[in-house]
Amino acid sequence: MSREKEIKAFVRLLDIMDELREKCPWDMEQTMESLRSLTIEETYELSDSIMDGDDFNISKELGDIMLHIVFYAKIGSERGTFDIADVMERISDKLVYRHPHVFATTKVNGAKDVIENWEELKSKEKHGNKSLLSGVPKSLPALVKAYRIQDKARAVGFDWEEREQVWDKVKEEISEFESEMKSGASDGEKVKETIASKRAEEEFGDLLFSLINAARLYKINPDTALEITNRKFIKRFNYLENNTIKQGLSLKEMTLEQMDKFWEEAKTLERSVKN
Repeated sequence: MSREKEIKAFVRLLDIMDELREKCPWDMEQTMESLRSLTIEETYELSDSIMDGDDFNISKELGDIMLHIVFYAKIGSERGTFDIADVMERISDKLVYRHPHVFATTKVNGAKDVIENWEELKSKEKHGNKSLLSGVPKSLPALVKAYRIQDKARAVGFDWEEREQVWDKVKEEISEFESEMKSGASDGEKVKETIASKRAEEEFGDLLFSLINAARLYKINPDTALEITNRKFIKRFNYLENNTIKQGLSLKEMTLEQMDKFWEEAKTLERSVKN
């Protein structure tokens, strides 16, 4: 598509938004607050389409998110605080400023330098965040937040010298969690069990954090990796459930050994499809 067609398509969306805001009862009632949860939902739908590798639906979901961006900008223009031009100009200014290796004379030696420069420039901006980690949204899911925290710390050099070093930390956290669990199990007093449970929860959090760190160091997105496993589990469990129903069996009445038989069948089928 030519740039002229792209501009024409974008202007059409802006015109449609103007019409909807003026004439549609539902659109007229919306606020930034009412749109917020819908925007989050649309973002997750885009994520699902990306995980599915479905280009058609990726395009569709991107359109939904684009609509939300235009909607927020329309509300902003009605308030007199900002409009879609401000949104575009501000992101354009930010991209130019934070890419001096493209738009100025700064030299870089790969993506690592780009990231480090990005964080350094961000900290110098007049309206930038006071703390390096304050830019990580509080409402991010914990797993994603942990990854972003670690990634930002890495950008200023707070990281392992060699990625293999992380495994000592993982082993340390496993040992501490296991020790805490054993300590809690041997404590017969209810009050102390509750305290031990909270400590165990904290130790498990430390273990998860170290595993996420390992994933980052080995260029694995832990959220994506976990979602792949989630989908794999669902697929196998659905096979188990469907085949027990076909045979007139009830999962609640089956032994684990009987269920494992179907589970292994599902794994075998997956391998045959991959091969």
